Formats: sequence, C-alpha cells, structure tokens
Amino acid sequence: MVTEDKNRATAAAILPLVGGAANVSSIAHCMTRLRLGLHDRSLVDDEALKALPAVMGVVEDDTYQIVLGPGTVARVTPEFEQLVEEGREVAPPQAAVSSDDLAAQGAAIKAQQKAKNATPFKLFLRKIANIFVPLIPALIGCGIIAGLNGLLVNLGWLPAVTPALAAMASGFMALIAVFVGYNTAKEFGGTPILGGAVAAIIVFPGVANIDAFGQTLSPGQGGVLGALGAAVLAVYVEKWCRRWVPEALDVLVTPTLTVLISGLVTIFGLMYVAGEISSAIGTFADWLLSNGGAGAGFVLGGLFLPLVMLGLHQALIPIHTTLIEQQGYTVLLPILAMAGAGQVGAAMAVYFRLPRNESIRRTIKSALPAGLLGVGEPLIYGVSLPLGRPFITACVGGAFGGGFVGLFNQLGDTVGSTAIGPSGWALFPLLDGNHGLGSTIAIYGAGLLVGYVAGFLATYFFGFSKDLLTEFNVSQDPAPSTVAATGGPHPTPDTDTARSNGPGSTDPGSPEKAPVRV
Repeated sequence: MVTEDKNRATAAAILPLVGGAANVSSIAHCMTRLRLGLHDRSLVDDEALKALPAVMGVVEDDTYQIVLGPGTVARVTPEFEQLVEEGREVAPPQAAVSSDDLAAQGAAIKAQQKAKNATPFKLFLRKIANIFVPLIPALIGCGIIAGLNGLLVNLGWLPAVTPALAAMASGFMALIAVFVGYNTAKEFGGTPILGGAVAAIIVFPGVANIDAFGQTLSPGQGGVLGALGAAVLAVYVEKWCRRWVPEALDVLVTPTLTVLISGLVTIFGLMYVAGEISSAIGTFADWLLSNGGAGAGFVLGGLFLPLVMLGLHQALIPIHTTLIEQQGYTVLLPILAMAGAGQVGAAMAVYFRLPRNESIRRTIKSALPAGLLGVGEPLIYGVSLPLGRPFITACVGGAFGGGFVGLFNQLGDTVGSTAIGPSGWALFPLLDGNHGLGSTIAIYGAGLLVGYVAGFLATYFFGFSKDLLTEFNVSQDPAPSTVAATGGPHPTPDTDTARSNGPGSTDPGSPEKAPVRV
C-alpha cells in the first residue's frame, strides 16, 4: 500500500507539470521512461519536473520522455493513466483555446523537435530499437531461467524439474522470429498479425522439406534478421494491395496476397540470405574476439558511452539478439557493460576531488546504487557529462575494463550474456560462457573492478583542470539546479543538457549533444 501511494503521488506530481490531463494525447512507457504525447509543449514546466525527487531527467523527442528508471516507470505509468482518465472526465470545457488551436500548436512543436534529431539514419535506428526493445523483458526472464537451469544441471539437482525449466527458457527463443515479425509490421505501418504470420514461416518445421539455392532449408534459418526482412516486405506488399485491390475484395485478397507473395520470397530468398548474414555476424564476432580480443574490447568499451550519446548503440540490438539466438549468449554485451564501470569509477573520483561541493557529492551518493546496477543516466547527465573531462576519463575506464574482458575472450574464456538490457551487477544472473559459470562470473567481476579502478584513477589525476577545480570545489546551494536527496540529478542551468540514455540503458531515445565543461 505504501508503494502504491508513493507511485500515485509521483504520477499526481507529474500530471499538472505537463499541462494536466487535457494536454496529454498519448501515454506509453519503455524500460526507464514515461513517454507522453502532448497537445501543447509550452504548457510543460521542465524545471519543476526535473526537481521532482523521482524524476532523473527529461528527453526531448517526438514524444516528451520523463526518465523514472527501471521498475519505477512500470508502476507509475498505470497510476498516471488512471489520473489522466479521471481528469478528462471532470475537466471543464475550455472556451479560450479550441482543440484545433491546441492541435496546431502541438503539431508545430512536435515538428520542431523532430527536425532537430530526425536524421534518416537515426530514424531508422529508432525503428529497429522499437522492434526489439519490447522483447527485452522476455529475454531477461528466459535468460535467468536458463542460467538457473544450467546451474541445477551442473550440480545434478532436481533432475525432474530441469526439463521443465529448459522448456520455459527455450520456448520464447524458439519463436522469437514471430514476435520480431509482429513488432516489425507494427512499427513500419502494416498489420502486425500479418507480419507475424510471414515471420512464422521461418520457424515452421516443415521448411526442412524445401530446397533453395541448392541446399535444404532448416527451421529457424535466417533468424531474427530474416523475420525482420520478411515482415518489412509484407508491409510493402500489404500497402500495395490496399492501393489497388477493390474495397469489396480487400478483406479476402489483401491478406492472402500479402502472406503468399512475402512467404514465397522469404522461403526462396530471404531465409538463405539472412541465414548467411547471421552466420557471418557470429563468425566475425568469434574471430574478432579470438584474434584481437584485448584490442577490440578496449575500443568497444571505450566508445560505447559516445555511441549512446549519439544514439548509435541501437544498431547493436539486432546483433546482440542474433548472437543470443545462434550461440545462446552475446559476447559483446559484457564488454560494452564495462563502460558503466568506468562511469562509476569516474563518479567516485569526482566525489573525492570535490570535497566542498556538497551538491555534486549528494548527487553522486544518490546515483551510485543505480550506476552499480547498470543504470547510468543519473551519473552521466548529473555528473560526468556536465563537467566535461570526467566523461572522457569515464570512457578510459570503460576501455580498460573492456580490454580486460576481451583479453580473456582472446585466451579462450568466453564471457557472454543470455539477454540484453541489464549491465553492471544486474548482469551477473545472465552470464554464460564456455568454461563454467564460476570462471565466467570471476572474469566479468574482475573486469568491472578494472573498469572502476581505471575510471577512478584516470578521473582523479586527469579529469580536472585547475580552473575546473577552482570553479566547482566550492560549497554550493543544492537548489533545484542539482538534485533532491532521493531523486535523480539535475544539472545547473549553465550545464543543462538534453537527456538521454546511460550505458546500461537499451531505451531508444534520440539524444542531443550537451554543452560540457573542459
């Protein structure tokens, strides 16, 4: 009851600051953010929102995104939806501004925001992320069950239960192509169930009786990439049918032609091509880490935070999913997770280098637990990025941690994750490898330690210029410019930054570059 009251109180605090129920046109949430469609953006009080204890930040995109963090957002959203519904029922008519006026203002503001970030490449990556992000909860749940089952099998415990656990862990992955096809069609403007129907061909056992390109097809060949391509094709076929098929025949002809044409192309083309691409991805990942694991890990770990800042990390989501589908785990995620470790180490160094700045130190203390669990937004946007140099030294920490894990991959100790989404300490239950769980956990844990230490040392000794220390190592009033004691960070006005993703986040926002101090 206390938790429910807290979530409702958070929702009630947010609602008037976004213009009230009448200003909200749509409500959705992802792993960390409450995403709102708004009629009139000018009615939003950004600074008051950022000052709320539960709010970690806001993101300007095609929707207005309020960062609440994993877990919290899933509990606050239903309360917010209920309050909006109740508010619409009792809201008096507003004669001063017509609905057409609000719609026009909202459309203009939305167009301005889209123009800021909507490059074709980023829009494409956002679509790809929107396809795979909804699958992450199932990947996490099934991944943890798979890890538990592997532990029980290795220990020889509960032999009657392990087959059931194996079925629970594998069922979703066996049909993941169907879910990808459904989400793809939905995202590209087609009928979702038709996208799922075409993608289901890929996992149908009967394809083993079909020959294409001189070889017999295998169920699942092409995987998620084949499902994505098949569903996109289905969308275009469906849209073509909607234009040319008479309305009286549409209900019969359009779905039939969509499945028939897309299905034939999938069976006699896409499955083979996507299968070759998927195999090449797995082969290249294995080759890269086997032959240059330390160097590759150093580069990947060091560049991941900048990739997140640019929104380019979204391109890795289908690669992770393909590797999990092929090998049972992705070898890239544990390396990329080291970026979060470098961020934690950098934040700890900032804490010690600015002993007089109680405001920043309070921000770090409140954000460190989330950072250790892989939620990096509070530390990035409240500490390292506004300061400038500590963001760079955090990348250095991530590079050394990634190089450490990559080195062990090069030596033959593969470290992988059975799901995407979590990082930091939250990734431990999802770890898997080729030399036993104990070895995998030890390597990953040691990599985190290397990232912490390298990020700390790089930041402590190289993260501050004399001018930066002079400016920030002073007592400051912890007003709304920084952070409430129990909430997320809020940079001061001169270091305010467009909000976006942290190193452990798979949330598909579209960040802008922030002004930084150097």
